[in-house]
Amino acid sequence: MPTIALGDPTLPLAAFVAIARDGARLKLSREVRAGVRRSRAEVERAVAGGATIYGINTGFGKLAGVRIPAHQLARLQRNLLLSHATGVGESLPVEVSRLAFALRIHNLALGNSGVRLELLDQALALFENDLIPVIPSQGSVGASGDLAPLSHMALPLIGRGQVHSGNKVISGKAALRRVGREPLELAEKEGLALINGTQIMTAIGCLAVYDALVTARTADVACAMTVEALHGSERPFADKVHELRPHPGQLATADNLRALLKGSKIMPSHKDCTKVQDAYSLRCAPQVHGAAKDGIRYALDVLVTEANSVTDNPLVFAGADVVSAGNFHGQPVSQALDYLAIALSTLANISERRIEQLVNPDISGLPPFLAKNPGLESGFMIPQVVAASLASENKTLAHPASVDTIPTSANREDHVSMGVTAARHAAVVAKNTQKVLGIELLCAAQGLDLGDGLSPGKGVAAAYKALRRRVKALAGDRFLAPDLAVAEELVATGTIAAAAEKAAGLLAV
Repeated sequence: MPTIALGDPTLPLAAFVAIARDGARLKLSREVRAGVRRSRAEVERAVAGGATIYGINTGFGKLAGVRIPAHQLARLQRNLLLSHATGVGESLPVEVSRLAFALRIHNLALGNSGVRLELLDQALALFENDLIPVIPSQGSVGASGDLAPLSHMALPLIGRGQVHSGNKVISGKAALRRVGREPLELAEKEGLALINGTQIMTAIGCLAVYDALVTARTADVACAMTVEALHGSERPFADKVHELRPHPGQLATADNLRALLKGSKIMPSHKDCTKVQDAYSLRCAPQVHGAAKDGIRYALDVLVTEANSVTDNPLVFAGADVVSAGNFHGQPVSQALDYLAIALSTLANISERRIEQLVNPDISGLPPFLAKNPGLESGFMIPQVVAASLASENKTLAHPASVDTIPTSANREDHVSMGVTAARHAAVVAKNTQKVLGIELLCAAQGLDLGDGLSPGKGVAAAYKALRRRVKALAGDRFLAPDLAVAEELVATGTIAAAAEKAAGLLAV
């Protein structure tokens, strides 16, 4: 089980995925702890100096002009969490809540938030005992950060709210008792430091980006298998073609397809056929998959930067300088996740069109709907309908959330990002796209089974074998929903991509 050192602003995506999905442990180095202490000392000096500082001794949002007496500052921070914990809807998946919780600790550990080490240790005690806050999925507009959901995340620290404990949900108070700790009395600034940030949208987004990277590699494998099953041409993937239009994703996709098809016995078997050109969904795969890859890599860069950034407000700097600014605004993340949803939707769209190529006998040269006894059997008729449904749902979800805004807090917060909406949509699009690619793999493998028995390229053959270890060829109509579920799992876990890479080499994104 890996241990991740928080407070390091260079953590990679792999660290965040390990936290969310692999049970990684967390720690704070001596240097990080020293930085947190220095930041807290600046807050205490500012308070002692009597200055009016937003978030420390004032109200919030439209009420920022209201000075709060010193004897009520702890109550101010507690009231902030209680009043802002108004999220609604289903709870976020535990893996997302786990990562969001860790990212908030990481954010505060970077040393510009002015919180006490006691607060971080309280959070770490819960995290290390796998007591993860229950966080509603709806209620954030993405500025001033993810206020409502982050408030729910912070409540267990003061003995309120709820946490996940295994398969159960228990109270925050019970969770603290379990780890032998008392509810924390928040000090100046700490309530606001806990909830001013983008960790909800960033946690959802990091996992969606990771899934997208796996999905993009698998899309190339599915395409290559379809090219083989349909006796498509490999000539459009020639390196000299793509050197004339050298977009990085396009070059990567063409390289991947050539590697996956290398050693094919099917390709030379139809080199003298009468086909002039393949459909765009085959011939233009490098251009379409490549554009999607470029979008995914853009989202990767933004999300990793965001996860390692300080998104608190106000920010605490050395020299008793406390600056109220806008690092909590989620526009960079929202825009990137909209782009991610568009990129993944494109992969689903072109995959669905290749499925149509496989099941349509007027195009494929294969039996109708890939059935052994067409008419008596429907074969893969309805899985294509399912793919069409998912691709169309993606088109709706890919409508940009980041172009929407609505004023809040009596117009003080007059431009917002809708970042959590963008993140939630991108995550659903990622899952839908994995389902569509799973269907394409099932259809392409069936197409190979109905072909002339020649061996496909080494990468395709390895992916085919990985699929067939879990799903048998369709010898007659059967209950297909379990097959679709298994195919989706093989895409989502990276099993198909990994099998192809073992034979053909690493696939680039």
